[in-house]
Amino acid sequence: MATNDQEVSRRQRWEDRTRAPLLVGSAFFLLAYTVLILVPQLAAVWRVVVIVALSVVWAAYIVDLIVRVTLTPPRHRAEFIRTHPIDTASAFIPWVRPFQLLTYLRRIPWFGNASGDAIRSRVVVGALAYTILFIYVIALGVLAVERNAPDATIVTFGNAIWWACVTVATVGYGDFAPVTVAGRMLAVLLMSGGVAIIGIASATIVSYLSERIARIHSPHEPAQKDPPVTAAR
Repeated sequence: MATNDQEVSRRQRWEDRTRAPLLVGSAFFLLAYTVLILVPQLAAVWRVVVIVALSVVWAAYIVDLIVRVTLTPPRHRAEFIRTHPIDTASAFIPWVRPFQLLTYLRRIPWFGNASGDAIRSRVVVGALAYTILFIYVIALGVLAVERNAPDATIVTFGNAIWWACVTVATVGYGDFAPVTVAGRMLAVLLMSGGVAIIGIASATIVSYLSERIARIHSPHEPAQKDPPVTAAR
């Protein structure tokens, strides 16, 4: 037991020391990836610099996961991976790591309340932030794989954003569509996310309406009276 506690303590110290640098790295990764995709005319030397920087940040994600899993007691490693999906996925798909920035929304004082309004606000703001970042990242990825493909229709960032918004809303106008295998795989991922987002939005609206209806009707409900006490004979 003492050994397990020591390993958890060592992992906690590692996380405390690397949390801020990795968060900065996540923001930098998103910015550098945006520049790499949206500035195709970037000079060759700067393109190499950006790619190297992205590779270094990605390597940091992998090292961080390996160290944290190693410092976790063996019988708890599977649970650690299960409860840290963003950290685990970012070791294989680095574009996932910037979503870690959004987990800090819960530190806003209002969102820490246990009231129904605070919980719904946390869900709505969190879902909205995740949706915006999700659409943005997928749009960048689709643009990267579609832009130079034969017969491609998604050739600008504006096309990509429009297509992503239409797809995540499950509207599907069909004016823009991916033609590459990678682009279609990203489209499936975006469709799956759209279904989840719509489900969360529907559940939040139903919860809000139910609580409002309960508040409206509760003052009109007659107060329950205690049954009369009959004297014992």
